[in-house]
Amino acid sequence: MQVEIAGVAYRLVAVPRDGRWRAYALRAGTGEQFGPDLHGATESEARDRLERWLEWQHAHSAALLELQEAQHAYHRSVSDTAFAGHESGGRAGSDTRRDALEAVDAARARLDDLRARRPR
Repeated sequence: MQVEIAGVAYRLVAVPRDGRWRAYALRAGTGEQFGPDLHGATESEARDRLERWLEWQHAHSAALLELQEAQHAYHRSVSDTAFAGHESGGRAGSDTRRDALEAVDAARARLDDLRARRPR
């Protein structure tokens, strides 16, 4: 079975093992295994669990990138206003830093929420 998640194709393989099913993903282009082996009582359950994990992993990567970008923007705002003249480092600089820090906090909260919902 092949699935595509965010433009990346995976082949989901499920094999019986000790009365249960083991599912794993292979990148369609390279055949390289990606992600964990997940198990289920049926072939369908194992594949469904794996597909949910792949979707979660994509969302997690996107949320992590969002947090990193927000952190970079915050650090830029700090350095831009720290060495700027009095005119650009005043209230406007404080507002810029505060807004950037709020964006970091919001991105961190989204990532924490997503991590709490990681499929098992």
